[in-house]
This record gives sequence, structure tokens and C-alpha cells, in this order.
Amino acid sequence: MAGGVAYYNIAGKQVAGHYLAIGWLATMFGGIYYATSGPKKTIAPAAAPPLNASSSDEADFIKKFMEEQDKKH
Repeated sequence: MAGGVAYYNIAGKQVAGHYLAIGWLATMFGGIYYATSGPKKTIAPAAAPPLNASSSDEADFIKKFMEEQDKKH
């Protein structure tokens, strides 16, 4: 035994006390992070609002414009 360091026998191996403390803290904080992270939420695409066009030409123009805007983003 080295001076000032406590060793423990775990599964037939000698483990220093500070490694046990580091392992315990990592397990605790990892468990807290996992428990509080929750499920991954996927963002569903928003439904397009209805087109209130006065003519089919206007509706086609709006659809093409929206498709071009979607391609840009």
C-alpha cells in the first residue's frame, strides 16, 4: 500500500479509492443526464395551409413559388 491512498479489493483486484470515487460520480451524473434527457422529439413537417386562390393560374403560381422557397431552405 502506498501512503495516503486507500485500496479496496473488488473482484480480486486492488482498486484505489479515488478511482472508485471517479467511477461513482461519472455513473451518477451520466444517469442524471440520461434520466432528464427524455425521448428524442422529431419535428413533423407543418401542414400547408389551404390555398384560397381565385383561379387555377394563381394556385399554380403559389405552388411553384412555395416549392422554390422550400428548395432554397
